[in-house]
Amino acid sequence: MQLAWRFARFDGLSVREWHDIVVARESVFVLEQTCAFLDADGADPQCHHLVGKVEGEIAAYSRIVPPGLKYEEPSIGRVLTTKNFRRGGYGQALMKEAVARCEALYPGANIRIGAQMYLEKFYGGYGFKTVSEPYDEDGIQHVIMLRESKNV
Repeated sequence: MQLAWRFARFDGLSVREWHDIVVARESVFVLEQTCAFLDADGADPQCHHLVGKVEGEIAAYSRIVPPGLKYEEPSIGRVLTTKNFRRGGYGQALMKEAVARCEALYPGANIRIGAQMYLEKFYGGYGFKTVSEPYDEDGIQHVIMLRESKNV
């Protein structure tokens, strides 16, 4: 089934849309990955939010973080595919769409991400290269990855 995309700034989301995003994020990052962390990190109001739905249900989500907020470069974060939609190619569709949206918002900019180490190869498929040593974040090994702009 094909994803129906919704891309909006925080202020453009309805209360219901934001609720559904929070449920999806907490289900994956807090419950499934058993990470006790503050998901509402203060960055969301300044971000663009990319939601992929199948028949009205969130299948995939990420946020585009503007440059200077988390890193010097723009970033793609909180990348997830919900449990009911895994192994259907939705994560791949999400990253392709997220990279395209980030490039459209910030033409010519590199994109930096903090990636869970076990997803290094996945992100590598979208042009991201590891630029840091592994580090622990909430009990999960991460690395910083950079996707250099083709316009540089």
